[in-house]
Amino acid sequence: MALGISRASYYSAKKERASSSKLKIEEEILLKIKEIKEKHPFWGYRRVTAWIRRREKRRVNHKKVYRIMKLKDLLCDRKFYKAKRKATSAKPKAERPLQYWGIDMTKFSVRSVGWVYLVVVLDWYTRKIVGRNLSLRSRASEWKEALDMALNREFPEGVRGRGLKLVSDNGPQPTSRSFMQDMASLGIEQIFTSYSNPKGNAETERVMRTIKEEVLWLNEFESLAEAKEKLRKWIEIDYNKLYVHSELGYRSPEEFEAVYYEQAISEVA
Repeated sequence: MALGISRASYYSAKKERASSSKLKIEEEILLKIKEIKEKHPFWGYRRVTAWIRRREKRRVNHKKVYRIMKLKDLLCDRKFYKAKRKATSAKPKAERPLQYWGIDMTKFSVRSVGWVYLVVVLDWYTRKIVGRNLSLRSRASEWKEALDMALNREFPEGVRGRGLKLVSDNGPQPTSRSFMQDMASLGIEQIFTSYSNPKGNAETERVMRTIKEEVLWLNEFESLAEAKEKLRKWIEIDYNKLYVHSELGYRSPEEFEAVYYEQAISEVA
């Protein structure tokens, strides 16, 4: 009572200030979550939390993010149905960058031209998209253009003798004579998935689904040029440089790749 304030009133006011401060913080987090979800509607609370921590540099508990998202009905309710088939052969596993690449294709509609075809080449270890091709056709030549982009970027001194293996399905493009002859001349071993190995190219198929969720399903493209530019920006910046990938400890593919080479250099030294 020295200041004319009772102890009960003092603690009540202190509690009210703390509650007001907590409410303000949660409102700020909610605004940030809404901003993220507007750009990435298929993200769950774990990836949202990772983005706030890594890209916004803000300390936040994943339980708080989950509670806020659940309260505001911002959680993803996705049900995935797994194939009942079981692989009868061992699936290869990448132990370093530039060891296993996957190649796959998807198609989507562009208003002015109709169906277009996107071919993507993925490094299995880093999950980095190393090559791509978007065109009006899906022939073996378009698949080779996507692979040529990847080879020119990742193997500027040549790929022969580097032990690269390319995983794909049994579609007409990767099994065509011209494609297989080119792979043989480059010294790239081809691995084909089959019904005995239903998850044989799962890494590449998963990134295709991410592309659909992050780009293709959220945009209506007026032209092929517009689609190419949006995909270029998303792949080279939003995905390779910034995407918080759950399989990589919520690092981006380029961050994960950099960590690998830093560790390799330190072990040699």
